[in-house]
Amino acid sequence: METVHLREDFIKLGQALKAAGMAESGVDAKYAILDGLVKVNGEVETRRGRKLKEGDVVTFQQNEIRIER
Repeated sequence: METVHLREDFIKLGQALKAAGMAESGVDAKYAILDGLVKVNGEVETRRGRKLKEGDVVTFQQNEIRIER
C-alpha cells in the first residue's frame, strides 16, 4: 500500500494518483477516474476534484493509496 502525506487539509483525487506514481500525468489520472476505474473508500469515484482527507483509501489497478497527515 502506498501512502500519500497531506501538506494541507486535503488533496484532490487526481493529484493523489500522480503523487503516488499511479498516473504519469493529470490527463492519465483524469481518464482513469472518468472511466470509473478508481474507488475511494470502496466506492467508484468519477470526480477528479474529490477532496481526500486523512484516513481515505484510494484503489486503482489493484493498488491502494492511504491518505495520511
